[in-house]
Parts: sequence; C-alpha cells; structure tokens
Amino acid sequence: MSKPDQKQNMLNGAMVLIIATAIVKVIGALYKMPLTILIGEVGRGYFASAYQIYTPIYAISMAGLPIAVSKLVSQYIATNRFKDAQAVRTIARRLFIITGLAGTVILLLVAYPYSKYIAHNTQTIYCILMIAPAIFFCCMMSTYRGYYEGTSNMKPTAVSEVVEATGKLIIGLALSYLILKYGLARFENGLTVFGKTVATKNEALSAIYPFAAAGAIFGVTLGTVMGFIYLSIRFKLKGDGFTRTQLLNSETPYTRKEVTVTLIKLAIPMVISALVLNISNLIDATLIQYCLAKAISKDYNAIYNMYKASLDASGTLREDTATYLYGCYFASQDFKNLIPTITMSLGISAIPALSSAYAMQDKVKVKSTIESAFRIVSLIALPAGFGMAVLAEPILTLVYGGTNSQNLIPIAYPIMAACGYATIFFALSTPVTNMLQAIGRADIPVKALIGGTVIKVVCNIVFISNPKYNINGAVVGTIVCYTSICIVEAVCLLKLSKTKINLMSVFIKPFACSAICAFTAFGSYKFISRILPAGDISSHLNGMTVAAVVAIGLAVISYALSLLFLRALSKDDIIMLPKGEKIAKVLEKYKLLG
Repeated sequence: MSKPDQKQNMLNGAMVLIIATAIVKVIGALYKMPLTILIGEVGRGYFASAYQIYTPIYAISMAGLPIAVSKLVSQYIATNRFKDAQAVRTIARRLFIITGLAGTVILLLVAYPYSKYIAHNTQTIYCILMIAPAIFFCCMMSTYRGYYEGTSNMKPTAVSEVVEATGKLIIGLALSYLILKYGLARFENGLTVFGKTVATKNEALSAIYPFAAAGAIFGVTLGTVMGFIYLSIRFKLKGDGFTRTQLLNSETPYTRKEVTVTLIKLAIPMVISALVLNISNLIDATLIQYCLAKAISKDYNAIYNMYKASLDASGTLREDTATYLYGCYFASQDFKNLIPTITMSLGISAIPALSSAYAMQDKVKVKSTIESAFRIVSLIALPAGFGMAVLAEPILTLVYGGTNSQNLIPIAYPIMAACGYATIFFALSTPVTNMLQAIGRADIPVKALIGGTVIKVVCNIVFISNPKYNINGAVVGTIVCYTSICIVEAVCLLKLSKTKINLMSVFIKPFACSAICAFTAFGSYKFISRILPAGDISSHLNGMTVAAVVAIGLAVISYALSLLFLRALSKDDIIMLPKGEKIAKVLEKYKLLG
C-alpha cells in the first residue's frame, strides 16, 4: 500500500463515502417515509423517542472510538510504523467488545426508567429493548471501519453502510407491516389488541403503534448484524492491504501496553465529544416532549385549533397529541439531516489526511485539506439547503401526499423550510469537529457543544412551552445552537492550524451559485404551478408536485451552469468524479475552472 498524495486521497475517499451515503439516504427514505405512512406520526414518535436514548451510546461506538482508531492508524502509517498500525486493530477489537457489551447492558437497564420518567410513555420500552443489541454489533463494526479509514480505504465503510441500511429497510418494514396487519386483524375479529380492549379503529391503532414501531426498530439491529458480518468476511478474505515489504521495513514496534495507552488517551476526548453532542440531542428530544406536554396542559384548545384539520383527519387522541406533534417534527428532520449526513463523510475522510499532514508539519497540505473540506461542504450544502427551504411544502407533498400521513405536511413544512436556510451550519459542524480532533484538539468541540446545548435548552423552554409556538419553537433552539457551535469551531480550527482560507472560492462563489439555484427553483415552481391545473392535492401526482419536480430539475441545471460560469469549481473538485481527469481537461481548455 503506497502513500499517495494525502489531499487527493482525502477527496477520493470523501467521494466514495458521499456516494455510499447518498445511497444509504435513498434507502433511508425508502424506510422512514413508508414507515411514517405505515405507523403514522404517533408511531414515529415512539420510534424517535427510543432512537434518542440509543444515539448517545451509539455515538461512542460509531463517532468516538472509530475516529481515535483512524487517527492513530494514519499517524503510524505516516511515520512508517505499519506493525503498530496493525496492533491498533487487535487492541481496538478487545476494547470494543467490552464497550459494546457494556452499552447494550446499560441500554437494557435504563429502558424502563427512561420510558416512564423521561419519555413519559412506558410504551416506548418495546422499541428500546429491540434496539439495545445494536450497540454491541455497532462496536464490532467500528473496529474494522476505524481501521480501514485510518489506511485511507473508505470502501469497506461505504459498502457496510449500504448493507446495514438495506437490512434495516427490508426487515424493519416487513416486521412493522406484519405487526400492524396482525393487530388490525384481531380488532376486526373483536379480540383484544396486544392485551387492550378497544372499541374503535383509532383506539386499536393507538395500541398497535408501539409494537409496530418496535418491529421497525428491530430492523435497525438486524441491519447492524449484517454490516458486521460483511466486514468480518471482507477482512478475512482481503486483509488490510499492507505489503510484506512495508511490514519488514517498519520501525521497531511499540509494546502493546504503549499502543493501548496511546489509543485510550486519543479516544477519551473524542468519546466525550461524541457523547456531549448526542446527550445534547437526547436532552433536546426529552425537553421538546416535556415542553410540548406543558404547552398542551396550559392551553390544549389553542394548540388543537392551530392544528385542528391535521389532528381530526389523523384521528389523533388528545393523550397522543404531544407524541403526534413530535412525530411531525421528527419527520421534517429527515430532510434537515439529509445533507449533514452526506457531508459528515468529508470529516471522516479528512481525519487521516489532516492528521498525517499535521503530524509531519506540512503546512501546505494542512491548508489545502481544510480548504477543500470547507469548499466541498459549501458546494453541497448551500444549494441543497436553499432548495429545501423554498420548496419545502411541495417536497413533503411529493413524499406524503395521498397517504395516511399527508396531514403532517402543514405542520412539518414551516419547520423544514426554516432548517433549510441554516443547512450550511448543520453540514459544517461535524467535518469541523472531526478536523479539530485530527489536530489533537477534541476539547474544543466539547466546550462549544456544551455552550450550544445551554442555548438550545433556554430556547426550548421559552418557545416550546408557549402554546403560541409549541412544536415550531423547537427549530429556534436548533438553528441558534448549531450556528454558534459551527462559528466557534471554525474560528478555532483556522486559528490553531494557522490557516487562512480563500473566502471567495470557499463561501462567496458557492453562495452566489446557490442563490441563483434557489431563485430558479422558486420562480419556476411558482410559474409552472400556475399553468398546470392544481389537481387532487391529496394525491402524490398533482400540479404542485409536478411543478416541484420540474423546478428541481431546472434548479440543478442552473446551479451547474452558474458553477462553471462563475468558475466556482477547482480541478481537485472535478478529479473526484468518475472520469474526472478527462472532464477537468475539457473545462480547463475553456477556462471554466477556478
């Protein structure tokens, strides 16, 4: 395994992960959106509550420990310590087994108290019990993912993510569907539904949703099992890619104890950083539900009148109103999380490249790596965010129109639109955090996250508890929190790395192109929707959705053209693409590259 140019290696690795993440997000859409249609907003509320308690522990295995492994392996490779790099994997495996077992046990132990005292609904426990084993298998996957990422080989991680998502899609939806059908069949035959005597279909569905959501979330667990099996088989068949010559010429290895201590020292701040972020999300989820319940108790009629059409049409019971609104909010977050999930790949790819360059004190590569990560995030996040903001309602109609979840659209689209304008901050936060970790300053993201969490808590208490704002208040704290975190971390990264980025190429040109894209999307949508007949707005296919699809296509074309005419792309950006060398030569010939 040779040591190629670190910057280009990062860009190629990023492209592999971006493609895989895009596939995973498509699979996720094929999972979450039909799932919402299947189990309703109340069922999504149960799903979301369990997922929020799962993610802090999941973060240790997927966002903390693998990063430490990746960073240490890349450092050892950069200094010709290939035997030590191999030792990291063996040591990490033992540590991850312990961590995985502990995480699973902890989740099982907290399932009931969390359901009763935090989620305020003991029915959530079924979802938590079904997802608990996923912690162990995530940890086992992380052994391989972190190790391969440290060698700048992103393909195993990419393929395992697709395998995991596919398993979740097929098994999760199948289990949820079968449970729903089983429960409804018992109701139609006049039998109890999961131990409850019900008189109406709405009461039957209320009894079924916790179990249908648990079936869906068990698909997540089985998906992690499939991903782990793939990585285990791959490693046995192909190994890590080190050559015999590299191992023979490797520096005298450290002792296992020295490598273990070094790995743990690196892992602790990164684990803390991941925990703070996800505990922040857990606090946010808990507080949203608590404040919603408080707002409903203050003035249920005001909230009911605000969402009367959606609540009546969905048959939501009064006691399920808070869960319903939280489910609508969570559905809007599927789109808000789409772009940050993709750009997170850049942070993962930047870790070995930046860590190696920083260890070798190569200031030119440090600067180019950071600048490339910032620019690519801007090129992806700005147009997607602006487009999502101006087309929020038709996009949701395209997905949920004509289904039993179409009633969430009026509630979810203002939240989705607001998040769209702030997408750049959501998208940048994780890559910047990863790059700070790569240069050994994992403490800064922790401090920034704590500050952001305090801001979010205050905003939630002030806005969500007020019946006037209720669930709409949740977006305020989210935007303010991530904006402050992103700005603080970016300033610190640039200052510590002594890097001055080219604002014109990194932000200004992408912003201008994205503004053109958004204007095209909004203008063409408004124009086409006036020409086309409105049709049945309760259907997937109507004037609104057709206009939205055409507008998105025109926006993509206008964005691509504006990138070329404003010379917002660099040669490195194009080389990442399939047949990028040939495309770059053509664009250079016509002077269309920056």
